[in-house]
Amino acid sequence: MLTHVVLMKFADAADAPTAKALLEGLTSRVGQIRGMTVGLDVVRSDVSYDLCLVTTHASVEELRGYQDHPAHREVASWLRPRPAARAVVDHEG
Repeated sequence: MLTHVVLMKFADAADAPTAKALLEGLTSRVGQIRGMTVGLDVVRSDVSYDLCLVTTHASVEELRGYQDHPAHREVASWLRPRPAARAVVDHEG
């Protein structure tokens, strides 16, 4: 199992709820998603990011299939200009 973790800090934190809704909408549209959790930060500390996305995939190939899926590309095109910072970790387990 491969776990894909993305943290986003938005230039405008008001974009985070819309991003959450768009990302959650992918679960019914993209078969390569085995599981998804999207959370919004509630503490808002100086080091907090606004959104955390965790998806699980059966393999690296499934992760790539998710990333290349037209529905994901559509959401990514909305997301791409909005984060001020983004961090990604992909791990097995």
